[in-house]
Amino acid sequence: MTDLKDVTRPPDWQDDVRQGVRHVRDLAALPLSPAERAAAQEAASRHKVRAPKAYLDLIDWNDPADPIRAQVIPSLGELQEVDGELGDPIADHEFSPVPRLTHRHADRVLLFPTYQCAVYCRFCFRKESLTSIGRGYTREALEPALAYIADHSEIREVILTGGDPLSLPDKALAEIFARIEAIPHVRLLRIHTRVPVALPSRITSGLVAALQGRLMITVVTHFNHAREITPATEMACRTMRQAGFVLLNQSVLLKGVNDTVEALEELCRELMYRLGVKPYYLHHGDLARGMAHRRTTIAQGQALVEALRARLSGICNPVYVLDLPEGGGKVPLGPCPIEGRDGESWRIRGQDGAMRDYREIVCE
Repeated sequence: MTDLKDVTRPPDWQDDVRQGVRHVRDLAALPLSPAERAAAQEAASRHKVRAPKAYLDLIDWNDPADPIRAQVIPSLGELQEVDGELGDPIADHEFSPVPRLTHRHADRVLLFPTYQCAVYCRFCFRKESLTSIGRGYTREALEPALAYIADHSEIREVILTGGDPLSLPDKALAEIFARIEAIPHVRLLRIHTRVPVALPSRITSGLVAALQGRLMITVVTHFNHAREITPATEMACRTMRQAGFVLLNQSVLLKGVNDTVEALEELCRELMYRLGVKPYYLHHGDLARGMAHRRTTIAQGQALVEALRARLSGICNPVYVLDLPEGGGKVPLGPCPIEGRDGESWRIRGQDGAMRDYREIVCE
């Protein structure tokens, strides 16, 4: 068992950011081969690069297939666009009635307080926005979005995304929280963030205090591989759990990173058993431009999640979903165990692979 008292935090989480990669020129200091460095610099000139020192320290530089390396070191694959890929894969902009807000579902909205991140993931489906917009937080920029939320009483849930909302200073987070909390029909604030994974030192008592109040807080983390789970991330998640936050995780199924049943099994089990984070979604790779080299087929994903069901407790199993283009929303991809139906009789395949008959018995 990890002794969290032995985990030392950097004196300032911003030091971790400053000592990492923040610009294309910082790639020159990494232990890359000349060919890989040149490729990374070419790709980073198109899409931003950033990774805190703590996250870079997890990379095994002797392993060209290291799963963390694959997530943050730019590669030429990102520049190879395929017909059918999209700049806005899930139609964020199409469903944006005012700047910095997406209203795709009746009772909840996405709010974008910043388009900047602590780490820029190479597979990000919003990297076009991060590159072309790149704006940080200002009170004035959020006013139209906050006014929209206040004017729409059907909105019960506000989802902070971006960019990464937890990359903002405590003062900015407290201001955003206070404005949303003052809207009486909003009941839950959800925060989508990669910070607990890539910059766990950012999860401080000040951050937690900035998010305390009437609203239920749900933090959706983004762990993709068990190698990202460390004593520091364990401490960060424990801090948030003790503050009363509900913790969920959404992963992306990535070729060469986590596309084996062994990798997903270890990730999902450690998320729940070690971090107390419920595996929530396993996303099929979106049709973001330049991501064909990281996408699996849907059939491969279905086979993986079917194998996971036989290996893991139900509480450790995520739902395999596809976020459909044109704002179609997230749909579960199965696989479906129902093989047939005749009236009230169903043919259903069990976890052991055997087919069984099940007859519905209901009262009129």
